[in-house]
Amino acid sequence: MVILTLNCGSSSAKYQVYDWDQKEVMANGVVERIGAEGSGITHKAKGVKTEVLSPCPTHKEAIELILKEITDSKVGVISDMSVIGAVGHRVLHGGDKFIKSLIVTPEVLDTFRSVIDLGPLHMPANIMGIEAAQKVLPNVPHCAVMDTAWHQTMPESSFMYAVPREWYTKYSARKYGFHGTSFLYTAKRTSVLLGKQPKDTNVIICHIGNGASVCAVKNGKCYDTSMGITPLEGLIMGTRCGDLDPALPFYIMRKTGMSVDEMDKALNKKSGLLGITEQYADRRDIEVATSKGDKLAELSIDMEAYRLKKCIGSYMAALGHVDAIVFTAGVGERSPIIRKRSLEGLEEYGVKIDLQKNEWSFTGNAETCINADDSKVKIFVIPTDEELVMTEDAYALMKGTYDVHTNFTYRFQSPSYENKARKAALEGDLKKRPHIKDIIAKIPVQK
Repeated sequence: MVILTLNCGSSSAKYQVYDWDQKEVMANGVVERIGAEGSGITHKAKGVKTEVLSPCPTHKEAIELILKEITDSKVGVISDMSVIGAVGHRVLHGGDKFIKSLIVTPEVLDTFRSVIDLGPLHMPANIMGIEAAQKVLPNVPHCAVMDTAWHQTMPESSFMYAVPREWYTKYSARKYGFHGTSFLYTAKRTSVLLGKQPKDTNVIICHIGNGASVCAVKNGKCYDTSMGITPLEGLIMGTRCGDLDPALPFYIMRKTGMSVDEMDKALNKKSGLLGITEQYADRRDIEVATSKGDKLAELSIDMEAYRLKKCIGSYMAALGHVDAIVFTAGVGERSPIIRKRSLEGLEEYGVKIDLQKNEWSFTGNAETCINADDSKVKIFVIPTDEELVMTEDAYALMKGTYDVHTNFTYRFQSPSYENKARKAALEGDLKKRPHIKDIIAKIPVQK
C-alpha cells in the first residue's frame, strides 16, 4: 500500500511517496515555478536526485509530472498508479468548521472556498492542488489535513479577540493558529519521550522556521498558540513582523500614502528579521553577519529571542505546570543560539539548559535532550514530520479507522517507532559530531 502526500503552494507542489507496509519513504520532491517559465521537478529516490525541466502551466500538469516521475522505469518507485491507496493534501485553513482531517467531498471543497479570505495566499493553491489531483487520480480517496484543525480545542478565552462581537459572528474574526500538523506530531512524540500519555502532559512547543509560532499544550490538547487569524501574529519571523501596535500601520499609511495591499505586503514580506537587518531573512546569514560584527544582525537575534522568551514565559504562567519545552522545525532544530537566548533567565522557573548539550544538538535526524540534569523542566529538540501525520491520517481515513487526535493513536506514538531514513542519516551525523550520541533522548521504560 502506497500513500501519496501533496503540499501545494501558489507556484509549487511538494510530494512524498510512502510505503505503508515497509514503513518507509520511497521518494519525495518538489515541482517549482508552476505557471511560469522554467518549471520543473526535483525528484529524490533510491539515494539519487534527478532534475527535469517540464512546462507546468497549472497544478494539473505539475501533478501529472509527479506521477510520471514516481512511475518512471529508471527513477520511479512504483510500477503504476494503481498501487496508490490514498492521497493526503495539506490544507492551510479549515476555519472553525473542521476539528480533524477528513475525506474531501464537494461540500468540503465548498467550505474551503468559503474561507479563502482567511488564507488568501495559500488557500487558492491548496484547492487547485486538490482539484488537479482528483482529475488525475479520480478513483482513490483524497484526504485533507488542515493546519488549523489541531487548534480547535482552544477555549474562547484563548481564541477570541477583544473587538466588536459582530466581527466574529459576521466575519469569523478569531485566532485560528497554524503549524498544527507539526504541533500534533511533536506533542505526541514528546509524550513518548516523557513516558506519559498525551492527556497527562503539559508542553510548550516552539516551531521555529522562516515562519514561527509557539503552542501551549495542556493535557495533550492545544490550549493557546501565538499565530492568530493569519500567520502574521506572534513571533518575529523571517519576513513577518509578528506582534505590534495595531495603530502603527495606520500611522505609516497616513504618513506615506501606502495602500492596504502595500501595507499587507510590507508586514508579511518586508518585515521581521529582514526588516530589522535590512538585508537578511535567513538565520544562517544573520549568524554569519553577527560573527563579523554586524550590529543590526545582532539586534535581530536579540529581538527574536526576547519575543520568543516572552511567549514561553507567558505560556508557562497559563499552563501552571510544564513538563517539557520543545524546539522543532529548521531553526528550532539547528540554531543553538536561538534556543540558548530564548531560555536564558528562566532558571528560577525550573528551566535550565545545558549549554554544551545545546551546542551538540545540531541534527534533524535525532530527538535530543538538552536540559541540565537538575532542570525541573525537560528541554527536547524534536525533528518534526508533518508528512507522516498526513500519511497516517490518509491511511486511517481510507480504512475508516480515523478519529480526532484525542481518540486516535498514531503509529509514531509507539515507544518502538523509528524513522528509517533518519536513522540511516544519523549515522553520517555521528561521524561528524560523535557527541550527538550522548544527548539522544532516552525513552523511559513503560510501566
